[in-house]
Amino acid sequence: MKSQISTLPNGLRVATCAMPSSQTVAVGLWAAVGARHESARIGGISHFLEHLLFKGTKKRSARRISEEVEGVGGDLNAYTAEERTCYYAAASVEHLGRVTDVLCDMYRNSRLDAGEIERERGVIAEEIEMIRDEPAQHVHELLTAETWHGNSLAHPITGTRKSLTAITRRDLKGHLASYYNAASTILSAAGDVDHAEIVKMATNLLGGLPKGGVPKKSLAPKRQSAPRVVVESRDTQQTQMAFSFRGIGAHDPRRYAVSLLHILLGGNMSSRLFQELREKRGLCYSVSTALSTHSDCGAFEISLGLDGEKVEKALGLILKECDRIAEKGPSKSELKRASDYSIGTSRMALERASTHNYRLGTALLTYGKIVSPEQVYDRLAKVTPEEIRKVASQVLIRRTLCLAMVGPGPSREKLMGQIRGK
Repeated sequence: MKSQISTLPNGLRVATCAMPSSQTVAVGLWAAVGARHESARIGGISHFLEHLLFKGTKKRSARRISEEVEGVGGDLNAYTAEERTCYYAAASVEHLGRVTDVLCDMYRNSRLDAGEIERERGVIAEEIEMIRDEPAQHVHELLTAETWHGNSLAHPITGTRKSLTAITRRDLKGHLASYYNAASTILSAAGDVDHAEIVKMATNLLGGLPKGGVPKKSLAPKRQSAPRVVVESRDTQQTQMAFSFRGIGAHDPRRYAVSLLHILLGGNMSSRLFQELREKRGLCYSVSTALSTHSDCGAFEISLGLDGEKVEKALGLILKECDRIAEKGPSKSELKRASDYSIGTSRMALERASTHNYRLGTALLTYGKIVSPEQVYDRLAKVTPEEIRKVASQVLIRRTLCLAMVGPGPSREKLMGQIRGK
């Protein structure tokens, strides 16, 4: 596999990964703008625009956009994150030109029809309510708001009902004109692709994008000095809990150790929390950890669902396990299993063109270069138990802990007391 990068005269970057044995191709268009770049008044505008780009261009209706890709067995989708918006498609090799043309047409020539804007406003309003009605999703929105309180990172990616109502067609057109430019855009492609061919396509389809500039993001908030807890009582059969400790950003040299700390604590069924809470105690069906990583900051998250009467016991065990790994670190054999798991699952994922396409876009947006998987694997394999212990002691600090709970269970005061050790 060979990765290459080229930059067009207007500043747009093109990245490819050649996989000659692949029968499929994956293409992505990446805009370096997301929820973090939005003001509260128009919160959710990046996500709103993402929806609208599927609703028709000057030469394709919304239905034709879908049919041109799905009609050849392809897949077309998009997502919005805190610092980027991505549109992507995958299909068999012979349809590379078609799916690339569709993506670029959407990106450059969206009509932003007034009628479609109002219809999609209603659709997103339903999406917001759907998330709120699903406790396992809603608890993470509560956690995000508490983790990044007072910062644009705290805003829901979908926006709120209030901000959604406030967004006008003029706002949407302005957002598109300001941020969907060459300086903020990457075209990526992976699979049985030829770099020169992709560069030629990019030149023909996107060479006319104005140069523009990259958006400014808010500064990362300072670490909090005391734990925070938010509780939303509901009459549900199960209580959802989500925790976050202030983590690290994508450029932090400790990121490899934090990645393995995640695997060790809750990244799979062999992890400490899964073994302790589910296998040994039977307190929950699943418990897991996740990393929320941004360019200059991040959060280390833990989530689970369980009977409300078992919340305090589970919380005590989770805090104990966090303290234990921060004090003693893992054994060499435990760390080796975590490292092998991380490397092995990555190798399997990279059998797919879509995974390489994601790797290209995220690496180029985050680091301005493509880092080879082997470089990452080499660094992961060299992480020591002491590195894990040290980073755990720096990240798993109770004063930076935020906890969100949805469902029946202890009061906020009782949970706060338990976290503080009272």
